Amino acid sequence: MNKTALAEAPVLTERRDHTLIITLNRPAARNAINHALAQGMAAALDLLDSDDRLRVGVLTGAGSGFCSGMDLKAFASGAAYPMIDGRGFGGICQRSSDKPLIAAVEGYAVAGGLEIALSCDLLVAARGARMGTPEVKRGLAAGAGALIRLPKRVPYHIAMEMALTGDLITTERAYALGLVNALCEPGDALATALKLAQTIAENAPLAVRTSKHIVRGSIDWSEDEAWARQSGLIDSLGRSEDATEGARAFAEKRQAQWKGR
Repeated sequence: MNKTALAEAPVLTERRDHTLIITLNRPAARNAINHALAQGMAAALDLLDSDDRLRVGVLTGAGSGFCSGMDLKAFASGAAYPMIDGRGFGGICQRSSDKPLIAAVEGYAVAGGLEIALSCDLLVAARGARMGTPEVKRGLAAGAGALIRLPKRVPYHIAMEMALTGDLITTERAYALGLVNALCEPGDALATALKLAQTIAENAPLAVRTSKHIVRGSIDWSEDEAWARQSGLIDSLGRSEDATEGARAFAEKRQAQWKGR
């Protein structure tokens, strides 16, 4: 692919050590989600999960903001709905990556853009950015995950306020509510997310993936089910080469050399 075609691709990927940077690349359309972008997102997540050298992903947006949601102009003109089988809206909202994924938000993450951010495991945001679910102002509902995920991540009345008013909130308020992991200065979201990714990537990859699976799944498991499911996963992890290496490295006071198995 030549440089011009690459620059015009709706989703870009860049490897940086053990991290895959995924960039929504439709800045002229405020990174609005069309079918091509959804396909690119799904392909990027497949790459992240299939490459053993990659341990964590960072999702960001080109230009002044993260993502403005579905491309309503394309939708109104009869374009294909941006849904990917097995991954859902935007190529991510129903099923994200198995490996950790961090959203790096600048400017705005609204409607489907917020739902993409909520599909990630951690969220870094620049001060002054705004996020919300304004679908009700357009005769729609936030059906790509926000109405399901927000009540599990912020207090009930806040989730209801966001869903019913459609008003946006600042990232400062989102941070105070626990929806955002880290605030940074405008322009620093990607760099801040990459530092967080590096911290994650230094840990044992199999242990990280197992931990993500349990934390994400346990939200919907009963307590008895959670203990039963966790038991098998933890037992398998304890028998891994990385678990042995971690113990040896600690005893020998050296840095562990992870193999991911």
